[in-house]
Amino acid sequence: MRTITRPLLFTLIILLMNSSCKPGKEASVTDENFVYEIDRFDDIRVLRYRVPGFEELSLNQKQLIYYLSEAALCGRDILWDQNFRYNLVIRKTIEAIILTYNGERECDEFEAFMAYAKRVFFANGIHHHYSNEKFRPGFPQEYFDTLIANSDPAELPDFEGKDAEALSLFLKPVLFDDNLYYWRAFQSAGADMITSSANNFYDGVTQAEVEEYYAAVVNPSDPRPVEYGLNTRVVKSDGKVTEIPYRSGGLYGAAIDMIVMWLEKAGGVAENELQKKQIDLLVDYYKTGDLKKWDDYNVVWAGNTATMVDYINGFVETYADPMGMKATWEAIVNYKDIEATRRTEIISANAQWFEDNSPVDPRYRKEEVTGIAASVINIAMLGGDCYPASPLGINLPNSNWIRKEVGSKSVTLANISEAYDKASQGSGFLEEFAENDSETARAKKFGSQAGALHTDMHECIGHASGRLAPGTDPNALRNYASPLEEMRADLFALYYLPDPKVVELGLLPEEEAAMAAYDNYLRNGLLTQLVRIRPGRQIEQAHMRCRAAISRWVYEKGNPENIVEMINRDGKVYVKINDYRKLRVLFGQMLAEVQRIKSEGDFEAGMELIESYGIKVDPVLHNGILERYAKLDLAPYSGFVNPILTPVVDSRGRIKDIALDYVDDYTGQMIYYGRNYSFLTAVN
Repeated sequence: MRTITRPLLFTLIILLMNSSCKPGKEASVTDENFVYEIDRFDDIRVLRYRVPGFEELSLNQKQLIYYLSEAALCGRDILWDQNFRYNLVIRKTIEAIILTYNGERECDEFEAFMAYAKRVFFANGIHHHYSNEKFRPGFPQEYFDTLIANSDPAELPDFEGKDAEALSLFLKPVLFDDNLYYWRAFQSAGADMITSSANNFYDGVTQAEVEEYYAAVVNPSDPRPVEYGLNTRVVKSDGKVTEIPYRSGGLYGAAIDMIVMWLEKAGGVAENELQKKQIDLLVDYYKTGDLKKWDDYNVVWAGNTATMVDYINGFVETYADPMGMKATWEAIVNYKDIEATRRTEIISANAQWFEDNSPVDPRYRKEEVTGIAASVINIAMLGGDCYPASPLGINLPNSNWIRKEVGSKSVTLANISEAYDKASQGSGFLEEFAENDSETARAKKFGSQAGALHTDMHECIGHASGRLAPGTDPNALRNYASPLEEMRADLFALYYLPDPKVVELGLLPEEEAAMAAYDNYLRNGLLTQLVRIRPGRQIEQAHMRCRAAISRWVYEKGNPENIVEMINRDGKVYVKINDYRKLRVLFGQMLAEVQRIKSEGDFEAGMELIESYGIKVDPVLHNGILERYAKLDLAPYSGFVNPILTPVVDSRGRIKDIALDYVDDYTGQMIYYGRNYSFLTAVN
């Protein structure tokens, strides 16, 4: 590793002069000296993640990681445009101002602009990455005119032929008017979730028109249905509702072509023939947009567990679509943590036992759990909807029939979890919200281990469990599908954490470790996750709705026996679990009901569960939590900068190594990505 550091302004000036220059970076000397947190603004902290053992990988594996990483960066523009139709013109305008503004930079207004720019970069657009709300700039509208007027017109985006003044006039209401484009995804019951949402998955159509369109397209009796609508924009053309696919030569084609180019290079250094085949299938899918080819790819990808290096690349998760159909583009590149993977291999090897002994109705259990491939991985590159904010675990593919017939891959992101844990040590958060000293001590002793196992079980056997009843439409739960699916996986893990089988398998040292996981889950679901919600708002994000619904349901159902208690002491509210074993029984009862809802496609019951327990926020409780949290001076959201991978070539131009360097410049990386991985026009 090399040690190179540059001040931010110097980095940006160099970037302007030479777009091939890369942002300031710093290699740590030892793990003990590794600095995880490199930036903080508003409610966000930016971290780095270590890439342990990269130097020990073979040259072929390093090259594969490099090519896949370039592919992971080339789709960035797609996500921005999917999030909101004007995000790219806004981002390109912000980049031009940062690079070329010749006015006063040492003033409150410019500092406020830079804080806003960082938020936009972090959210991949102007809507909060978690709450979906549009966030307003902290500087006056008039100052935006000044910023644009004093920036290089040649660097401003080419947007419908508008000059600098017209560009500013157009963008100001988009940025500042709360009556315009306020929700990226609006999911309130009774509203038209499409016309009320600012995302770019639909154009000129209503929710009723979209539902009618897919009702005519989807065949609910198909035993192997494609993921309808996953990679398209639904539009109305000549009065007729139709879909425009994302593909080479079509929508987002310029970025997809670059992804394809790097994937083809990756195929040339694949670790085995099966990996080469899966990459070829992915390329074919990108070129055609054919969802049957996406299924073909996922069948091979899910079945290929023999490689050290792996990846995710494509239109995958549907959380951002209120209809639960359209997928955002995402990518990760990873390699196995061999030692830690032994834990997930134990879980996978015993998956059938967990399935057979679950409290779920036997009709909705899998008779044969197929092909669960679980591993612990280290991330080498994050892209698209996994960057800067990253998941901690992933289970794919999402297609129910592939999961049933072929299986799935479950991964826990070890170095991402490590970065979160290391950066949070000594924050005072646990001491503030834990009910007593024994709970705090238990969390410090077992919290990380139990939390990692919860994630492993959630991904490995939670998402892989259960089955649909014959004839059930996989899309029957619509906008409630995502939180209900997360509930199903969380509940499966929660139910089994204190099981003697878990200790017998060596996954936890003793039952008390599971108690730490229960403490943390209810503390988070009932109290601390509220720090992510603005006063007066409800819960919007799917994972937060999941945690709230589970925690509030078991609290209510356990009230007659005081299984879980909410204690108000000295004006502060705490959660106390009085009977962990009875709480486990409640988790099992809820798991059985959530699985029934999914298996039968019971939309009304699913809606009732989420609307009753997963959305509403008690304002008095909320204000108290926010006041306590504010005194800790912490940031509730975290995201990451990526390392830099650079080919090292010999005198004949052949790659002889891939150098890895750690970045210490968040804004510099964002500017660098904007100048080197932007392939789409301002509006698509």
